[in-house]
Amino acid sequence: MDDAAPGLLGAADVRRLAEALGVQPTKTLGQNFVHDANTVRRIVRIARVAEGETVLEVGPGLGSLTLGLLEAGAAVTAVEIDPRLAAALAETAAERLPERAAVLQVVTGDAIRVAVPGEPTRLVANLPYNVAVPILLRLLADVPSLRAGVVMVQAEVGERLAAPSGSRTYGVPSVKAAWYGRFELAGTVPRGVFWPVPNVDSVLVRFERQAPRGDEDLRLRVFRLIDAAFAQRRKTLRQALAPAVGGPQQAEALLTGAGLDPSKRGEQLDVADFVALAG
Repeated sequence: MDDAAPGLLGAADVRRLAEALGVQPTKTLGQNFVHDANTVRRIVRIARVAEGETVLEVGPGLGSLTLGLLEAGAAVTAVEIDPRLAAALAETAAERLPERAAVLQVVTGDAIRVAVPGEPTRLVANLPYNVAVPILLRLLADVPSLRAGVVMVQAEVGERLAAPSGSRTYGVPSVKAAWYGRFELAGTVPRGVFWPVPNVDSVLVRFERQAPRGDEDLRLRVFRLIDAAFAQRRKTLRQALAPAVGGPQQAEALLTGAGLDPSKRGEQLDVADFVALAG
């Protein structure tokens, strides 16, 4: 008997599909498949998925979350790097939710670089943990239609994305994410809802895009300064920024001109401070 709610996948379904496709989950691709229908519906609820909107999903795998998004009434654009999984996803949707399968579009490719069709407005994804931050930042940069979403990531990464300035976990991902909008932790996910069971804890991170802070040229300047400021965290900003701006004197002039103390360190600046520096 199926161990999931009607339409969604349970543990037995996930293992059966994987066996049929000859899929052995790999750490290289960050494959840990969710097999719990309650967890899927919780993610969809936390993501505030609305009926009729287009959701971008990265790494759909065997389709557990995809089916939950379709069930909620969303159209789904799913980007999958594994050709076997990509080819099987539409078939799984047609079998489990035939009335919703037509609004699923599957794109085979690497989410770091593949072109995303259409204008999805929400990102809901169980991101591959080893490349979660690069994928997220790339999508926010290149898919401006994305207004909000929820991503499931390794707990340590999620804490960094949502960290405020001055906190222990604040760093490059925190500031770069803040360029695009507001990020917050939205709950934990038990290890037992995955197959195979991961050896790390997982969290949900919810975000909402805010008004643009500037154009692409400004973003590139800001990100360059962020990278420099955190390259050697123990150094003061006067020292850390020197290689990026031509020397310590130039760094000090830049900082004082922006109203910032040159003796501070990168973790003491928020994204608005970096924008002031780059402006």
